[in-house]
Amino acid sequence: MGRVTVRRPVRRISATGDRRRPDALAAEEPLELRVGGRALAVTMRTPGHDVELAHGFLLSEGVIGGREDVAVARYCDGVDDQGRNTYNVLDIALAAGVPPPDTGVERNFYTTSSCGVCGKAALDAVKLRTRFSPAAADFAVKSETLSGLPDALRVHQKVFASTGGLHAAALFTPDGSLDVVREDVGRHNAVDKVLGWAVLEGRIPAPGHGLLVSGRASFELVQKAAMAGIGLLAAVSAPSSLAVELAEENGMTLVGFLRGDSMNLYTGDHRILT
Repeated sequence: MGRVTVRRPVRRISATGDRRRPDALAAEEPLELRVGGRALAVTMRTPGHDVELAHGFLLSEGVIGGREDVAVARYCDGVDDQGRNTYNVLDIALAAGVPPPDTGVERNFYTTSSCGVCGKAALDAVKLRTRFSPAAADFAVKSETLSGLPDALRVHQKVFASTGGLHAAALFTPDGSLDVVREDVGRHNAVDKVLGWAVLEGRIPAPGHGLLVSGRASFELVQKAAMAGIGLLAAVSAPSSLAVELAEENGMTLVGFLRGDSMNLYTGDHRILT
């Protein structure tokens, strides 16, 4: 497995002086995802929890609906210039009877660490329909419980603490417990990793969980939550206009600017108990 952090020399200039020292950087490497031996997507990610990432990605793309839809996940051979396995190619074999993904231009795309949908060739391919309606989720949480989640998330952000360069996502319960936390250089990858964890644990659909993200709430993150049947998405930063529209369309609760004891409720405020 690749390294999560990389040490690099840096020259630091500040009011107290000029000095050189080593600095920890968040690792970023490509992961090629194959299904049945055929290349489906390449994403830039932080190495680690790749199998979860693959399951979460396939769930959010509508390819699978649960762990029973995947027969096996295995790394393919791939070596660096020193002959070491890079673990940067992962092949997923779908279970018997599960239709393979469409391998047309709509699904063959490259995603950067900042955007999970940039390579989609057609607008129609961006908006996916979930098989698990998030509107049916009866999840509800007290506002004071929700207010404490960003601090709880930060405690689990070990790599962020050393690099300052990673996003985080978590699945939480109505009482504020964080069932799983994942970090990644790409915010969409962090979400895919926690959703992949839920797939592997047999917890999809996940109407009993809320999704917490450390950054902003984009269209793609609302879509991923909807594909998992999650009714509430809370973000530390702002949502986009399309994120709000999609959340409203799917009957979801969207919380933004979750900071301290304040928050903005954009849609579905019935799930927030005051």
